[in-house]
Amino acid sequence: MKKRQIAFRNLAVLTFIVSSFIACDKDFANIDSDIINNDNATHFNTTSRDFDVLAYTKALDPVQTNNLPINYLGSYVEPNFGRSTAGFVTQLRPTLLNPDFGGDAEIDSVVLNIPYFSRAIGVTEEGETLYELDSIFGDESFNLSIYESNYFLRDFDPNATEIDEPQRYYANGSTGSDIVSQSQLEGTLLFEQLNFAPDPSQIVLTEDDEEVSRIPPALRVAFNTADDIQYWQEKIIDMSGSTELSNVNNFNNYFRGLYFKAESNTSPEGRMLLLNMASTAASITIFYTRDPFTEGAERLQTTVTLNFTGNRANFISNDFSISDGNEITGDESLYLKGGQGSVAEIKLFNGDNFDDDNTTDNPFETFKKEFVETDENGNFIKGKKLVNEANLIFYVNQDEIDGEEPNRIFLYDMNNNIPLADYFFDTSSSSDPRISRLIHLGRLQRENNEPTGNGIKYKLRITEHINNILLRDSTNVKLGLAVSGNINIEGNANQFDLLNGADTEETVPLSSIITPRGTVLYGNNTSNEEKKLYLEIFFTEPDN
Repeated sequence: MKKRQIAFRNLAVLTFIVSSFIACDKDFANIDSDIINNDNATHFNTTSRDFDVLAYTKALDPVQTNNLPINYLGSYVEPNFGRSTAGFVTQLRPTLLNPDFGGDAEIDSVVLNIPYFSRAIGVTEEGETLYELDSIFGDESFNLSIYESNYFLRDFDPNATEIDEPQRYYANGSTGSDIVSQSQLEGTLLFEQLNFAPDPSQIVLTEDDEEVSRIPPALRVAFNTADDIQYWQEKIIDMSGSTELSNVNNFNNYFRGLYFKAESNTSPEGRMLLLNMASTAASITIFYTRDPFTEGAERLQTTVTLNFTGNRANFISNDFSISDGNEITGDESLYLKGGQGSVAEIKLFNGDNFDDDNTTDNPFETFKKEFVETDENGNFIKGKKLVNEANLIFYVNQDEIDGEEPNRIFLYDMNNNIPLADYFFDTSSSSDPRISRLIHLGRLQRENNEPTGNGIKYKLRITEHINNILLRDSTNVKLGLAVSGNINIEGNANQFDLLNGADTEETVPLSSIITPRGTVLYGNNTSNEEKKLYLEIFFTEPDN
């Protein structure tokens, strides 16, 4: 069983950070002076060069989807690829264990509430707050069903070599050893709505026809039929004092959770929602009355709440396929797709490092010897040229794009499954992921700088990465490129596993899993020389 090398990854990140702070007397300053300034700039010449880059598409094996921070729900046609359909199963947790619901407890109503991602954009004259929904893809609808799940979501993998190995669930419904079937997921049908679409309206809560409060837009379901009331009465309220409700383990085995199922309908585009199931506002509230504590008094109105704080697993199916590219020659086009999709693998200097052949130099050895002086083992001695800036330039292949392009893509160290050093040293870091780390991971440049204009290119700065290779003898690792739904989460989140059927561990960035967006970029093997992928390096060298 594959195991995450968490300690190794953390050490790798720390090494990147610490190494950039350490003063090194071997630095480029040995050429002339510690600082290039107006007095000595005449001794230097600043120029740039473009280097070839090898890149190809890598179709992803089923991605791990349990306990994602955000969950997919819907059926949606991503314009550049095709239709994806996603549902999820989730456990529930009672806020009160071993409850006493009181004498003659009877349910009045049951309400499920899951808030949408939204932001307020105004207020009407009547005082209603207007909202704009976020993390919604597509403008149409899908068919929604909610079932009681018959499948038990395990905490630990019973087939693992380590007793505390967490259970992983994958987009195709696999655990790595078995497949979760629809018959296991589809227990009692609790809710069904054809042509479901999210409503952006503010929700007004009332009691006895009087307004009591208002809440932001949400997926809100009222289980208020006689059959609904009977189901929840028997499932929860009538179990007061039972062992099934006495602790979390018993409850999880007794009430195994809910399955949110999405299906496509006749709408061509469909719609996909991203839901924050971990929100404190995501819950099922049971409203009921009970006998009073004092004889003759009115019955008491109270509630019991079930939260979505247990295990969850997303299941995603695609009605399209993505093929692996050519690792030897590189690809004409690179296909990046979030969710259960694809990334690109990138090799700088043909992916080479120093080798034992002392008669000829490979592309990496040629590059390094041009910029620094090394010993016989390829280790840094002193600098020849100072790298001021290094960028990977990716042009969008508009011949294969049909709108809805992602604003951000994410570049990472594929050998160690971590961000590059440039990620951690980007001074443009912000709490808003839309404008965060723009120096390292530049936003999509669009025509006329219009928010909806056709994409032109992405510029990703990797200066620290190149300097680590040159000055600190770092390995020329293989790089990965993926679409990103949230740049910021990659700084403190482990990548998620791929079900590759091998002993070697493969992973994918979390921010790529949580977006359905996709794009197509020109690769290195395109005949369009003006749009070809390349690495540009601006450098300073002595003007001899």
